[in-house]
Amino acid sequence: MDDKIDKRDRAAQFRLRLARAMEDRHVSQSALARSIGVDRSTVSQLLTDEGARLPNAHVVGSCASALGVSADWLLSLSDRPESAAELLAGSLTVTEAPRALVDERIFEWHQQAAGYKIRYVPATLPDMLKTRAVLEWEYAPHLGRTADQAIGASEDRLTWMRSAQSDYEIAMPLYEIHSFAHGVGYYDGLPLEVRQEQIDHLLTLCEQLYPRLRIYLFDAKRLYSAPVTIFGPLMCVFYAGGHYMAFRDRDRIEVFTRHFDNLVREADVTARSFPTHLRQKQADSLAGWKTR
Repeated sequence: MDDKIDKRDRAAQFRLRLARAMEDRHVSQSALARSIGVDRSTVSQLLTDEGARLPNAHVVGSCASALGVSADWLLSLSDRPESAAELLAGSLTVTEAPRALVDERIFEWHQQAAGYKIRYVPATLPDMLKTRAVLEWEYAPHLGRTADQAIGASEDRLTWMRSAQSDYEIAMPLYEIHSFAHGVGYYDGLPLEVRQEQIDHLLTLCEQLYPRLRIYLFDAKRLYSAPVTIFGPLMCVFYAGGHYMAFRDRDRIEVFTRHFDNLVREADVTARSFPTHLRQKQADSLAGWKTR
C-alpha cells in the first residue's frame, strides 16, 4: 500500500471503506454509534465530512473492532480488511501429523504445488525415496494391518513425483547419510543388506530423476534446520513431531526459502557430487562390516 497517499484522498478512502464495512455487516449508523460509544451524529460526520481530517486513533480503532476489520485497512495502510487475528489464523495452521505413511493432507499439499519448486529438509531419509524394506522396518510398529496399503501409498507418491513437473531440492545433514550407511543412531538395527539395497535405490533415483531431483548434504555443525517443506510460493510446513505447522504468508515463506537456499549454497556435498559421496559411504560400510 502506498503510504504517501494525499491526506484528502486518505480521508475520502476512509469514508468509503467505513461505509462498505457497515454495509457488508449490516450495521446501521445508530448501531455503530452505540458500539463505539459516540453520538449518532458523530458517525454521520465520519461518513459525510468532506474535509481532509481523519478521526483520532481511538475512534478508528473502535470502528475497526466493532466492524471486524483492521484499522490499517480503514486508513488505507493495507489492502486486507481482515483483522490481525484473522490474518494470523489464516496464515498459520496447525494440523495433526500421524506417525504413519498414509497422510493425505501432506500429499494434497504436494499436488497443489505441482509445477513449483519444492524444497525439503526431511526428518530422516525422504519417505518417497525409501525402499519397501526400509519402510517396513521403520513404520511397522505404527502401521499394523495397513502396512501394505500405507507402503503402497508411499510408492504411489514416488510415481506421482516422477510426472508432477515439480523440481525437488532435498537438503539433509551429512550425518544422516553416514548414520544410515553404517547402521548407527536412528538406524541402529537396520540390516546391512537392507541398507545396501536402499543406497542402490537412491543411486538409481538420482540417475533417473536428476536434475529434477537434487539432493544436497550440509554440515550440521555449521548449519541447522528443522524438518521443513517449502511448497513454492504457496506455503512452508514445519514438522514438529505430532503436528505440522503450515505458514502461508508471503514474508515467512520468503524467510524460510532463503534459509533453505543457504543450506544449498553452503552444502558440503552438492547434487552433482551426491552419488559419488553415497557410493563411498556404501563402500565404507561394507569394508567396516568385513573387518568385524
